[in-house]
Amino acid sequence: MKFSAIAFLAVAATPAAAFGPATPLSVMPSTGSSSALSMVLEKPKKLSKLEVLKTQSRHLENPLREQLYTEEINVSKDAMQILKYHGSYMQTNREIRGKDKDYQFMLRLKQPAGELPADLYRLLDDLSANMGQGDLRATTRQCFQLHGIRKGNLKTVISSIMNIGSSTVGACGDVSRNVMTTPAPFTTPEYHYAREWSKVFAELFRPMTPAFDNIWLDGEKPVHEVKWASEVEKYNIDAAMTLDTGRGIILPDSVEPLYGDRYLPRKFKIGVTVPGDNSLDIYTNDIGVVVICNDAGELEGFNVMVGGGMGRTHNKANTFARAADHLGYVPKEEMMELMKSVLASQRDHGNRDVRANARMKYLVHTLGIDNFRTLVESYFGKKVQPWRQMKEWKYMDWMGWWDQGDGKLFYGQHVDNGRVKDDGDFRLKSALRVLVDKYNVDMILSPTQSLIFRDIDPEDKDGIDAVLREHGIKPLEEVDPLARLAMACPALPLCGLAQTEAERKMPEYIERMRALLDKMNIGDEEIIMRMTGCPNGCARPYMAELAFVGDGAKSYQIWLGGSSVLEGRTAYPYVAKMNWDDLEITIEPVLAMFIQQKQEFESFGDFCHRVGADAITAFAESYTLGSIKA
Repeated sequence: MKFSAIAFLAVAATPAAAFGPATPLSVMPSTGSSSALSMVLEKPKKLSKLEVLKTQSRHLENPLREQLYTEEINVSKDAMQILKYHGSYMQTNREIRGKDKDYQFMLRLKQPAGELPADLYRLLDDLSANMGQGDLRATTRQCFQLHGIRKGNLKTVISSIMNIGSSTVGACGDVSRNVMTTPAPFTTPEYHYAREWSKVFAELFRPMTPAFDNIWLDGEKPVHEVKWASEVEKYNIDAAMTLDTGRGIILPDSVEPLYGDRYLPRKFKIGVTVPGDNSLDIYTNDIGVVVICNDAGELEGFNVMVGGGMGRTHNKANTFARAADHLGYVPKEEMMELMKSVLASQRDHGNRDVRANARMKYLVHTLGIDNFRTLVESYFGKKVQPWRQMKEWKYMDWMGWWDQGDGKLFYGQHVDNGRVKDDGDFRLKSALRVLVDKYNVDMILSPTQSLIFRDIDPEDKDGIDAVLREHGIKPLEEVDPLARLAMACPALPLCGLAQTEAERKMPEYIERMRALLDKMNIGDEEIIMRMTGCPNGCARPYMAELAFVGDGAKSYQIWLGGSSVLEGRTAYPYVAKMNWDDLEITIEPVLAMFIQQKQEFESFGDFCHRVGADAITAFAESYTLGSIKA
């Protein structure tokens, strides 16, 4: 359904700002006049270059296909854009100087619910050793990345992954990305439904183009279909996908009935969880889904939130991080149609002209949640029911040993910044291979870049612990809580967007923060810290209690005030530019004020949110270093 500007003004004449008080006006776009609706109502006079490329690609096939067979070690800029939809980014090592760039490719998997079967890990372990840079990287969206793949090996790597029953399709690009889920493999009904419906949504919004098979498998079908598809066959997802209610959701495109030949304006992220479990940063997604069961454990429906997203651009106030709003409740029988309605709202009304404003969060923000709901309902054909009250959110990383609920155990293994490698006496990658080969362990990647071993027989517990210790892996009680709570993006040297370090700097910052907390006698405080090398927000820094966002060489912005349970608000900018050597002198005044003025049981993030940036700045200006301790 396409709204004209005149028709839609009746719906959205007074869009309301969707931010709460946590976000300062300095990073908010104005929504107080009808001019703010131009993002939604005014279509570009001509398509942008990227939109033209998508329409001319024959549903994501050209010019990539021919570029893979050239003698160059890289692909063209246009082919690079299409390659993203196939799960890969072209990169260079920015620390290697020289006339010729050393092109290589990062490949990201699609793993709904973060599930990693044992046979898939064996394959990835071998591929990374033989055709990559020798390690694996767990992302913040519960999937693995392989780095260092050469162009000539791409087809072998991708076809191997496809033939084993996995995929890289939709891991990148302007489509629905990897669907996240709480990683805890409990066997209770609500956790079961969360895992199952994450796979439903992954299948519902999968790209349908034959380009993937044509390019990587020479037009053949994979030896094994993706494993999650067979697990949700009973939902008749293809029939639900193509069901046409006559309200504009289904497009006249025989290949891509939901996406069309232009796909979405920008990437689209979905997360699924259960009431109370916010281990996945549910408010950062374009669509957040919460399973609602009755007292008998039967699935009734879902609470749905919309409009979250982290990416922003430095010095552009019309780009901002945003926490999702509550859209409402939807019965299970109507859920797939509701999801299609939200996607169609973004597909048809998202900003395709200005890519920096193309995420659905800007559409929700511009209209306000009530008017966005009305837009969704125009596709849905009925009213969205009110949000159902739930238990309060808690943040858990699910590390350590847990009873799974069916007589088996699961174990959460912390991984610093998601890097699975062998480095001296620390041999995590080798340890995982031993566990997979000896115990056939299936794994789940967590939203905090760590790993969970699932379905473990209790008699194997001691043996698994022994393997980890033999490979130099610390027991959980020896891991600093700050490290467990921390995340960092890869940044330098391979990310082309990085302005400074992140993954390689974060361990040092954790040690320095630990020393500072101990010096001030508040070593028991657990603070969620996150770091990114640029403002795009891959490690979800704007939800953290304390974040370091790269804004130049050896420099970070400081953000404060995210929720300790990652609920419903973003942090705010506190320091515009901090030299990375100035961590202690910058953060000590904030901790001192926290010591003096915090309320009972108040977390660091909640304190910073309550008092605000101005009060902290004023306190810091008059503070004498070393003058306050708990």
